[in-house]
Amino acid sequence: MTESRAFPRFPAGFVFGAATASYQIEGAAREDGRGPSIWDTYSHTPGLVANGDTGDIACDHYHRYPEDVALLRELGVDSYRFSIAWPRIVPDGSGPVNPKGLDFYARLVDELLAAGIEPAATLYHWDLPQALEDRGGWRVRETAERFAEYTAVVAGHLADRVPRWITLNEPWCSAFLGYSVGRHAPGAREGRGALAAAHHLLVGHGRAVEALRAAGVREAGITLNLDRNLPATGSAADRAAVVRADTQHNLVWTEPLLAGRYPHTEEETWGELITGQDFRRDGDLALIGQPLDFLGINYYRPIVVADAPHREPDPALRTATDNRYAEVRLAGARHTAMDWPVVPDSFTDLLVALKERYGDALPPIHITENGSAEHDEVSPDGAVHDRDRVAYLRGHLTALKAALDAGVDVRGYYVWSLLDNFEWAFGYGKRFGIVRVDYDTQRRTPKDSYHWYRAMIAAQRD
Repeated sequence: MTESRAFPRFPAGFVFGAATASYQIEGAAREDGRGPSIWDTYSHTPGLVANGDTGDIACDHYHRYPEDVALLRELGVDSYRFSIAWPRIVPDGSGPVNPKGLDFYARLVDELLAAGIEPAATLYHWDLPQALEDRGGWRVRETAERFAEYTAVVAGHLADRVPRWITLNEPWCSAFLGYSVGRHAPGAREGRGALAAAHHLLVGHGRAVEALRAAGVREAGITLNLDRNLPATGSAADRAAVVRADTQHNLVWTEPLLAGRYPHTEEETWGELITGQDFRRDGDLALIGQPLDFLGINYYRPIVVADAPHREPDPALRTATDNRYAEVRLAGARHTAMDWPVVPDSFTDLLVALKERYGDALPPIHITENGSAEHDEVSPDGAVHDRDRVAYLRGHLTALKAALDAGVDVRGYYVWSLLDNFEWAFGYGKRFGIVRVDYDTQRRTPKDSYHWYRAMIAAQRD
């Protein structure tokens, strides 16, 4: 079932976990007082999600969570990272709190604790209440304030049992895929609006950290999807394109969070969209840059970048992602079902470069997502022999160990994902899970990668 090759060895106390997200697995979209989110609206808009898929049912985790916790217990993980659906707690984004929503997460947490699994909660994994989007969404500061209020409600209910909290998951996706590229909810294609969203997400993070500290949580952090951006050639133009890509993907987040400043390359990257902005206020950098107990990093692949002209010649119509660079397919590498190149060494390089840039300002790291979508098939024996995913996980865990050996303080690793799930605009066509979900029957089938990961975790404890 699993390959016998030696596993990478991690320090004592290293946390092994698995991760999911609310809209991707919960279903029960209209049950027990849950309000609509931007992803309900987006997925129900014809033509935006592959095959017209929605998260209405997803993996039905809302009803089947005891079965999923049993899978986690059998897997042997130390921790489970899940996200809390804001519209399940505060259906309109502000105002009355839904007690049935709080009760669901309390039951999930109790089930995890009874199984000996440490809960790790993400407060925002992209399911913004639609009512707040109708009032401007992350383009406006009000949403950051409402996020802090929601955080205080959830932390007040669960802080005694949940030790590790993540404010935001991948704000790059929320700001730029959501408000500039239009490939994620709410599907906007804007310039300054997307940059305002990026800033207000960071303000919301800062306000949420304050609320978490007030509730007495043990660990508070944020999760970023940082990218290793590589030039397509050695030309000066391609190297300059990497600077712009790095500014948008990485520095717009890490500089305010870890260095107390905005990127000095932002005007070169966004030009007139960032000059004359009116969404930053005095004191924002101090709020955003509060000390973190950990930094979550989601990592999947490197990006190869080439210089490219503006896609939109009219400056007034340019989006925040029209930054004169283009992604180039990496020749010679295996590519996953997402067409992402598999280059484990770039994982090591990213972590080491982050340590070199920020030094002692870099908090301990948890890898909060890492995994691959593959072309899974059910074999005649009823199993899923996902050899490519096993190779991906082995390669990236080996690369992670190399980063530890190079002095990077990494404390944990969460595989993405426990379950096949609703993969955003790709619908149910991409499978990242180490457990297969038959969406017609909701039957769960652990794949070979599940058994490999279980054996790898067990080997650490020998």
